[in-house]
Amino acid sequence: MKLSRRVSWFLLAFGVWSWVIWVTFAKNLWKDGSGLAFDDAGDPTAYFWVHLALAVTSFILGTVVGAIGFRGVRAGKK
Repeated sequence: MKLSRRVSWFLLAFGVWSWVIWVTFAKNLWKDGSGLAFDDAGDPTAYFWVHLALAVTSFILGTVVGAIGFRGVRAGKK
């Protein structure tokens, strides 16, 4: 399958955007002081584990989508 240049750049940008957003979210989740992510004893709550799973999944998908976009951009330059 051949991707257009525009689609390749979009996929690459989406992959980068996904990493920027979810890294920021993961940092904020780790530093949460509202009591949602960690209970009074400092143990992670269900909220923490669910959102950590979302972040990890988004890292993986962002990497895959970005890699496809990067390969498309690189192939279009030949």
